[in-house]
Amino acid sequence: MVGQVAVILFDGFAFGMLLFVLSVGLSVTLGLMNFTNLAHCAFGMLGGYVTVVLIRSMGVPFLWTLPAAFLAAAVVAVVLERSIFRLLYRAGELNQVLATIGIVFVAAASAAYIFGTGQLPIQLPAFLRGSFEYGGQRFGLYRAFLSAVAVCVAALLVLGLEHTRFGARVRAAVDNQRVAQGLGIDVDKVFAVTFALGCGLAGLGGALAIEIVGLDPSFGFHYLVYVLIVVAVGGLGSIGGSFIAAALLGIADVAGKYLVPGLGSFLIYLILVAVLFVRPQGLFGRR
Repeated sequence: MVGQVAVILFDGFAFGMLLFVLSVGLSVTLGLMNFTNLAHCAFGMLGGYVTVVLIRSMGVPFLWTLPAAFLAAAVVAVVLERSIFRLLYRAGELNQVLATIGIVFVAAASAAYIFGTGQLPIQLPAFLRGSFEYGGQRFGLYRAFLSAVAVCVAALLVLGLEHTRFGARVRAAVDNQRVAQGLGIDVDKVFAVTFALGCGLAGLGGALAIEIVGLDPSFGFHYLVYVLIVVAVGGLGSIGGSFIAAALLGIADVAGKYLVPGLGSFLIYLILVAVLFVRPQGLFGRR
């Protein structure tokens, strides 16, 4: 029984860390920039397909595809931010939702046309395949790697957004754009970089997700629900909140599917309702 609990916690935490990498960028853009970007997971899908193309068509090692997935999603995000999204910053939430969900439909149709509708697996390097044994139980190497990457991402984000001059500029630009511009802050540039960072992290999450959940043109729709739940439970703009919420929801999802298969798929929704009933702003949200 103890061994089974350990496996559930390990697998659940790894799945939660995948959700964290996918969702933390949306927490940043939605919480700090007040922009509702429902196309967030489309950037994750883009990162996944970049990884697939680089590995299967060009023979690029998996680890080298991860920064490529991040950069590809970030570059596309900058282009869309400059051409479309910046026009929506002052629009209402409904306009933002309609425009960004439309982008998801376009991305899904484009992916289906180019890559087909089936799953596209990848070949991991030998050192990430298989498992290791501890305490009489076997744990997946890739899940351990995924958890380590997510912890590093969380640490870098906390350091970069809460303890640097750039993070202070982002918060100042969000709180009062006119005052920030009066102080010499290039608000447009700050927003573009922040948006690129959030979408780049989604691209990284999409690349990491292929081995765990697969990749197909419905990715942008299917995992958007999970991402929104993590952001809502953790609280807008809270990196620590997203981390804890993702870990909690990942463990709950895996535990439910292991122990109560009939209820497993609905357990995270029950947690969402319970948390928001007690704290409508989320566990660590300030508004």
